[in-house]
Amino acid sequence: QLQLVESGGDLVQPGGSLRLSCAASGFTLDNYAVGWFRQARGKEREGVSCISSSGGSTNYANSVKGRFTISRDNAKNTVYLQMNSLKAEDTAVYYCAVDETHWCGSYYQFNPSSYDYWGQGTQVTVSS
Repeated sequence: QLQLVESGGDLVQPGGSLRLSCAASGFTLDNYAVGWFRQARGKEREGVSCISSSGGSTNYANSVKGRFTISRDNAKNTVYLQMNSLKAEDTAVYYCAVDETHWCGSYYQFNPSSYDYWGQGTQVTVSS
């Protein structure tokens, strides 16, 4: 059974840090680019970051550049999102996802409709 499971979300103060994990089972993540998305209450789901299958290429939304870092450990079949200098605007449910057809760096990299597999999401709340 193919599955993506996010973990690591928490309540943190502004300026704090979290590391999210996306663990895959039922398939090998190293064949695919992986994206992180987030959806704040009442807002559209938006792309945050993506990473190529090998980890050699990464892209970030402008809103998180310099603060978030995506990485992967293919041996562990896991992708990570390190989030530093967190802001209240980062509060959202964070999802990892896999697009079978496209790649990180493509026109579709931050298009949720292009992604085929999704995790259940993990809540990140940034508040004092």
